[in-house]
Amino acid sequence: MSTSQLDQLKQVTTVVADTGDFEAMRIYQPQDATTNPSLILQAAAKPEYRHLVAQAIAALKPSGLAGRALSAAIIDRILVLFGLEILKIVPGRVSTEVDARLSFDTPATLVKARHLIAAYEKAGHSRERILIKIAATWEGIRAAEVLEKEGIHCNLTLLFSFAQAVACAEAGVQLISPFVGRILDWHKAATGKDYQGADDPGVQSLRAIYNYYKKFGYRTEVMGASFRNKGEIVALAGCDLLTISPALLGELQACDEPLTPQLTPAAAALSAGEQLHLDEKGFRYAFNEDAMATEKTAQGIRNFAADLVKLEALVEGML
Repeated sequence: MSTSQLDQLKQVTTVVADTGDFEAMRIYQPQDATTNPSLILQAAAKPEYRHLVAQAIAALKPSGLAGRALSAAIIDRILVLFGLEILKIVPGRVSTEVDARLSFDTPATLVKARHLIAAYEKAGHSRERILIKIAATWEGIRAAEVLEKEGIHCNLTLLFSFAQAVACAEAGVQLISPFVGRILDWHKAATGKDYQGADDPGVQSLRAIYNYYKKFGYRTEVMGASFRNKGEIVALAGCDLLTISPALLGELQACDEPLTPQLTPAAAALSAGEQLHLDEKGFRYAFNEDAMATEKTAQGIRNFAADLVKLEALVEGML
């Protein structure tokens, strides 16, 4: 009997579900799950998940809070309630995202992250099973550095550049999420070319980061994210983790072609390159030199913030 590519992938890479859909998680049985404001908005708008929104509202309506403070508290509760349900399904970790509007505010990010972790711990879950998602801005990376020292593990998201990856590794963050598909989107729009497999700029970016981390012994985990096609996933088999949408998990499940690890620590040890160290000035200049990363990070923050505003509107409508 042949083995699906999904099962083959699970042998060499930790498979993570990139969704807020509990049923998809039950079907594909990932180790971990990631969410973001866009995914939670999609899920919260569905009738089968509306009870979680109602539950959050019922819990916080009598709190004495009002206006924006009440909406923000309800949103945090919705994020945690989704996370708690996910933890019943996956054996590993769930990623819960900090408000994207705090992406350039280190102190506020720290407050929000500690608040989210406290909510999970109050519900009986160890902080070892939670990853706090923070945008990989300089301010976000600095917040993650502090949180990691407190035992609050972080997933640095909206990561598009080598400079962001270097800064995250030096800060000792638990995990980074390079956005493979969005890198591809930018290059396709810029050049008009189509890219496949190993020629995909997003694949090349993640491969360079993975090799760098393994070559120089960084403990930060690399989790490829935002895939546009199955070929990107196959080309990155062997990466520490890959977070994959239900549609692409289905394609992997339906295919039984052989899958070979493309990334290995042994090959990474032989890769070229020197170790870098970036202070704030060096980081900001290197990041600014990367037009793709600058544009896609800003766009990602704007989009996640916009979806949070829509989620707030959904909550206010129900209030």
